[in-house]
Amino acid sequence: MGALSGAFNDRLASLYPTLALWKQADPQAFLQEVGAQVELIVTSGTYGCSAEVMAAVPNLKAIISFGVGYDAIDMDTARARNIRVSNTPDVLNDCVADLALGLMIASARRIAEGDRFVRSGLWGQQPFPLGSRITGKRLGILGLGRIGKCVAKRAAGFDMDIRYHNRRPDPTTDYGYEASLVELARWADYLVLTCVGGPSTQGLVNREVMEALGPGGTLINVARGSVVDQPALVELLQDGRLGGAALDVFAEEPRVPAALLDMPQLVLLPHLGSGTAETRQDMADLVFENLASFVRSGTMVTPVG
Repeated sequence: MGALSGAFNDRLASLYPTLALWKQADPQAFLQEVGAQVELIVTSGTYGCSAEVMAAVPNLKAIISFGVGYDAIDMDTARARNIRVSNTPDVLNDCVADLALGLMIASARRIAEGDRFVRSGLWGQQPFPLGSRITGKRLGILGLGRIGKCVAKRAAGFDMDIRYHNRRPDPTTDYGYEASLVELARWADYLVLTCVGGPSTQGLVNREVMEALGPGGTLINVARGSVVDQPALVELLQDGRLGGAALDVFAEEPRVPAALLDMPQLVLLPHLGSGTAETRQDMADLVFENLASFVRSGTMVTPVG
């Protein structure tokens, strides 16, 4: 569906007869021509797979995705046609959790601002504003799943008080459960988003939630941009009704609202959650394990749904 790394593309082409949709000038016309030949689709959390693409591939049996998120895949269509779907969970948990803590520290200690301050030659000419510590602060986690628990484990090392919001309490953890996301935000100094994307969480972090987080709170998003009401986020940050934000994801990537770019106190990253050499290799290996398993037996190592 889209270009991944050169090594991944070469490895895929060496193992299977491959049609590169991302190289076609008119992908839809190309699918109309060759779609009947296609049995497997390899994609990623970024490229996904739409109902329109699936309609052009009548013999499709499976969609193998590089990434943990599958909100860009039309799962309703896949289920209706009994098309199997896999993703690459668990292997990226640690890296995404590391980044969440890094964003929290970078925001609290104004690390990105400080870097720009030094590079601009202002050090020694004017004072640099104070940051704040994260040790002992209150951390709210939206989505205490695999990644959320890794975030909590790391935050515990900073003696943070941890609570979470899920659809229902998790009996496997002793962290405090908050049934209301608004009340979790009102309590928290930092609200970290590690929930799934897709329709079920679209705009879940709305104006009310961010106003509850308030001028003393910071929003950390390593989930999906769609989880946050982005226009409300911009407005509340501009008005000072939300204290800060550190964002790895946005609503319409790679486009970032100009208003966010104009706020030097924010930390903004280009969707780097799994972006380490080690994790990307583990993800690629799991894609190929899922492919090989499906071709061999019709089963997957990490099926979705």
